[in-house]
Amino acid sequence: MNQTATKDPLGSAWIIIATLGFTVMNLCIKAAAGKFGFSSGELVFWRMSFAAVMLAAIAKMRGDTFATRYWKIHLNRSVIGTAAMLCLFYAVTHLPLATGVTLSYTSSIFLAVFSFLILKERIAFYTQAILVFGFIGVVLLLNPSFKGGQEIAALAGLAGGAMSGWAYLQVRELSLLGEPGWRVVFYLSVTGVAMSAVWATLTGWHSLSAETLPYLAGIGLSATIAQLCMTRAYKVGNKFTVASLSYLTVVFSALSGVMFLGDSVTWQETFGMIIIVASGVLSGIRPVAIKKWFSGH
Repeated sequence: MNQTATKDPLGSAWIIIATLGFTVMNLCIKAAAGKFGFSSGELVFWRMSFAAVMLAAIAKMRGDTFATRYWKIHLNRSVIGTAAMLCLFYAVTHLPLATGVTLSYTSSIFLAVFSFLILKERIAFYTQAILVFGFIGVVLLLNPSFKGGQEIAALAGLAGGAMSGWAYLQVRELSLLGEPGWRVVFYLSVTGVAMSAVWATLTGWHSLSAETLPYLAGIGLSATIAQLCMTRAYKVGNKFTVASLSYLTVVFSALSGVMFLGDSVTWQETFGMIIIVASGVLSGIRPVAIKKWFSGH
């Protein structure tokens, strides 16, 4: 048993708080776009600004250094990560909430593909089967969107998932080089502020008001809390349990979309979401562990 986890009464349950935080973030994104017309560029700008200021303040108080020898890798990860977020925010604002959120979780599928194509890692037959299974889920999920004239938003979400998978490769490399997680997120946030500001300038800014501030603050605050809770969960909890529970964001988003936004989810979309979630969970289980579970050992 993880000794650190025994000292923390919540343990892996921190990820449940994180998934609730990400769900609140997505609801605020949807509301800010629907009620006030904020674009994905503006929404990413305010989300990243909040994170950059918070992380900079915490780092200053702790006396951490911002300097890094791996700025090229940081830049690569941050640019791709920001582009992914712009695409995913666009998908969330233009698709049913559950569909947009689920597309972001295709990153685990693309991560496996890129690991094979770029890093030349060997993919076992078990993993190959899960990848095929996951892509079947993607096809099922996207089909209603294409039929409904939402193909651009659907493709943007899929592109966001693919770019997130690529960005995670860079995060893995930075982690192996010893870069602290806060610095990776900080440089992502700073780059995100710059890139989203340019995009928002091209598409047009909306003025701030007493009505819009709660939604924008909600995006930044909920995202920051969710990120911190997720980090805590992976530190003190069982990593497989945490990774599996992280997919609760899809469940919570689907329920929230139906309850608060009036979204309707077809059987085909629901089936696609279930397959994508299942493939993500199964990708973290080794075949040996599955055999042991079925054999009762």
